[in-house]
Amino acid sequence: MDAAAGQKPEPHDSRERHASWLELFFDLVAVTAVAQVAHLLRGDLGPSDLGLYALLFLALWTAWICFTLYGNVAGEGTRTRTVLLAMFGMAVMAAAVHGVHEEEDQHARVFALAYVLIRVLANQSWQRRRQVLVDWPAAQMSLGVTPWIVSLWAHVPVRYWLWALGVALDLYVTFAVSAREFVKRHKDEDQHEALERSGSRTEGGSSRSTPPVTGVAVARSQAEHLSERLGLFVLIVLGEGIAQVVDAASDVAWHRDVWTLGVASFFLLAAVWTLSFRHGYSGVPHLAEGVLPTRAALPLHCFLSGCLAALAAALGSAVEHPDSLSDGTRWLMCSALAGYFLLSGLAWLPDAHQEGRWLRWVALPCTGLPLLLAAFGTGVRTGVVIWLLVLVVLWPIFYDRRRRT
Repeated sequence: MDAAAGQKPEPHDSRERHASWLELFFDLVAVTAVAQVAHLLRGDLGPSDLGLYALLFLALWTAWICFTLYGNVAGEGTRTRTVLLAMFGMAVMAAAVHGVHEEEDQHARVFALAYVLIRVLANQSWQRRRQVLVDWPAAQMSLGVTPWIVSLWAHVPVRYWLWALGVALDLYVTFAVSAREFVKRHKDEDQHEALERSGSRTEGGSSRSTPPVTGVAVARSQAEHLSERLGLFVLIVLGEGIAQVVDAASDVAWHRDVWTLGVASFFLLAAVWTLSFRHGYSGVPHLAEGVLPTRAALPLHCFLSGCLAALAAALGSAVEHPDSLSDGTRWLMCSALAGYFLLSGLAWLPDAHQEGRWLRWVALPCTGLPLLLAAFGTGVRTGVVIWLLVLVVLWPIFYDRRRRT
């Protein structure tokens, strides 16, 4: 990618880096944001609820990843004040989540305004560093932010369509804008600004004309540090699943069904943790280090984390109503797990040395069986549904261990 851009990437410190205290503090805000968004999926659900959840989760994840990449590249040069301002903006977004779907526009406008300001702050941070991050161009391009700005004056449902357009434009920039084109655009802008500064000094009475000084450096993310941050985010989502189950169990009378659901939910989340971290990379199961470029790995991580957050919300709803599992909650739980395995299958595809039978015996069954359970599981006890999903998650773990031995 660097050769295509015609630039030499900025060298990184070879020493091993871990998440700093500031970055961990920033991730705690992500805990709050994920919890607020996941609560949108509790209770009776409709297509509009799922669509709103997807939009808000994508917006919060995008705000988080912009400053995760900033800290990843800047390292010790990260400005604490900048990250704290971003944290405050994400906290405002999290606080506005529950009122976004109400008839009053105040919460929705505050959510959109906070998102816009965070994106602008991220863009200014990169401009200040005079760097171009080719791994995630959306962090430095305002094309996807424009519909969010327009939405400040729009009402439902136009507002939601504008938000969806903004998300789609960010994805378009991520996959369609080449590294060469992206770097050339920033070099041209930098050259133009330098010429304007040089011309203004000449017009101001200076008898000497100085040549414009430009110097936009190409930056690449540090793989090990970024992997740690992505894995921490997945842990946050799984921890939110435990919190959802604990919160629901604390509000109901404890009897055999509640105990069964609580134990089954814990085993399900523990099995997902095992598959994601002991049989995966960056929290993505079956993903090997270096197989996917950062541009592809980041959207994969986003959508997979969204599936896990939806699974967490469904488990909370199931424990909250242990006597009867609604069709909506069953579909949400099973579809979220099916999406998790579908995305992990996409992570597996570029790894050409894998055996083809893994796709037939693991990826396809683990994606299809939860959907069959969702379609034909009407009347099945809630505990049985969750324990069957536990078996689905354990199967690829057992298969992988058997293949290795």
